[in-house]
Order: sequence, then C-alpha cells, then structure tokens
Amino acid sequence: MLNRFNHFIEKWMFLVTPCCLALGVLFPSVAGLGVPYVPLVFAFMTFTGGLKSGFRDIAEVFRKPLLLLLILVALHIVLPAAAFGLGHFLFPENMNIITGMVLEFTVPAAVVGLMWVSIYQGYSPLSLSLVILDTLLAPFVIPLTLHVLVGSDVEIDTTQMMLELLFMIALPALIAMLLNQFTKGRVKETWPSRLAPFSKLCLIFVVTSNSSQVAPYIRHMTAERFLVAACILLLAASGYAIGWLFAFLFRQNHSVTVSMVYGAGMRNISAGAVIASAYFPPEVVFPVMIGTLFQQILAALFGMLVSRKQRKTSVSPSV
Repeated sequence: MLNRFNHFIEKWMFLVTPCCLALGVLFPSVAGLGVPYVPLVFAFMTFTGGLKSGFRDIAEVFRKPLLLLLILVALHIVLPAAAFGLGHFLFPENMNIITGMVLEFTVPAAVVGLMWVSIYQGYSPLSLSLVILDTLLAPFVIPLTLHVLVGSDVEIDTTQMMLELLFMIALPALIAMLLNQFTKGRVKETWPSRLAPFSKLCLIFVVTSNSSQVAPYIRHMTAERFLVAACILLLAASGYAIGWLFAFLFRQNHSVTVSMVYGAGMRNISAGAVIASAYFPPEVVFPVMIGTLFQQILAALFGMLVSRKQRKTSVSPSV
C-alpha cells in the first residue's frame, strides 16, 4: 500500500504541492500547528534523499566538473542576481518582496529533481552529485548570498541560520552518505524505497505547514502580489531554460541535457520556506511559497519539451 501511495504521489507531484499549498491557506490555524516541527521533518527528507548516493557518485562527476560548475553558476549566480535585479526594478520600496525573491532562487537544488531525472532518463551521477554538493554547501551559500545581495537592508542572524541549515540539510545528507560507505552500498539498495513513502508524507507536511504562514497574503491578493507571482514564474522557467541552453552550447547528449535542465531549474523550496518563516517577516514567505505552484508543473512541461526535442534530433554525447 505504501509503495502504491509513493508511485501515486510521484505521478501526480505537479498537482500535489499546489494542493498542499491550498490546504495551508484554507486552514491556516490547523496547518500552522506543524510549523515548529518542520525543521526535524525536513531533516528526515534530506536524509532519505541522501541515501540514494555516496561519495563515489561525487568522485565520478568531479573528474570532469565543468557541467557541475555550469549548473552551480546558474543556480547561485545568474538566477539570484536576476531575482535581485528584477525585484529592485519592480518593487524598489518593498525589501521583504525583494528578499523573498532572492531567497527563492538561492536555496539549493531540489532532491525531488532526482525523481524527474529518473522519469526522463537523465544522467543520474551528475544529478546526484549536484544535490549532494549543493546540499552540503547550502549552510554557507545561502547566508553569504543573502548578505551580499540584501544584507545591508535586512537584518539576518547568519550564525543561527547556518546552524539550522546544517541540521536540516548538511548533516542528514552526510550521515546518509556515511551509512552507504560503511555498509558498502547495502543501505543504498534497500532503504530509499522503504523510506520513500514517508518522505513524500513529510513533503506534504512541510509544504502544508509552511503555507499557513502565507495564508493572509494569498487570501488578500493585490496587483503587487500577482506581479510577484508572475516574476517567480518567469524566473523559475528561466532556470530550466538556462540549464537547457548550457547543455546545447556544450553539445551534451539527451541524458546530460535532462540532468542540466532539472539541476538548474528545480529548487528546494521547502528549505527556503523554512528559512523565510524562521528568520524573516511573513511577507518574505510569499515569493518563496508561491513557487510551489509552478515548480512541478514546469518540471513536467520541460521534461516533455526535452523529450520531444530528442525525438527530432540527437546530440553527440560528450560526458
């Protein structure tokens, strides 16, 4: 039954997260009760995702790190800078909106991206390495990016944020990889499938709980907030497109293209929502959480586009 539930959630992921957002908005008093437990639940999600990989996966990709570096440039330089510039251009008087937009495109690559890479026959070692490396770097990259782009205008408890990110993301991923190392991969073969349904339940819990924080803003949408949502949609779609562009410019094959599209496009929005809820005013949560409406739908759309392109033409492999 749990396996059927897991397959069902994976198949309908593009609808699940918007539904969770709607539940949190419609019933904020109930959904908000889960907010204090979100960091612990999120740590379990990261641990489960980390079980699919090991240190050897990273070593394989690091022998030719160019593709990994290109995705990281898109994730942590191009898109945060674009979010900052667009935010200042359209909302110059609202630092909360600008901060939320920057945070949305500063969080690490999404673990759930591995699911989409698998569906569309992507290059798993590259995707695994990206998620692991980006997850381990998150406690340092997120505070640094926020400090550089909005630090002079927003008060940030950098030390506490780094500690929470270490607890939620870096340590669970490291423990999972160490388990794989010590058991010589036996954990990797059995635990991920057993824990996957519980990880999906955790995702539902995290999105629903955190969306309660943004309920007042979605219930009372204004022209400004509709414009924010449009900006998030544009920037999110740009992430997938940039990954595809990099793959095209460097003449990658279909499998690598899939991994680069999802690597540059999919963000760990749940982590961003946790950070926004813990360290910033509620208005900062809105640009972050509104991204859950678009991410899975865009993932399905770009997967179909890349597959359609593959059927029309082939690109010589160069991994």
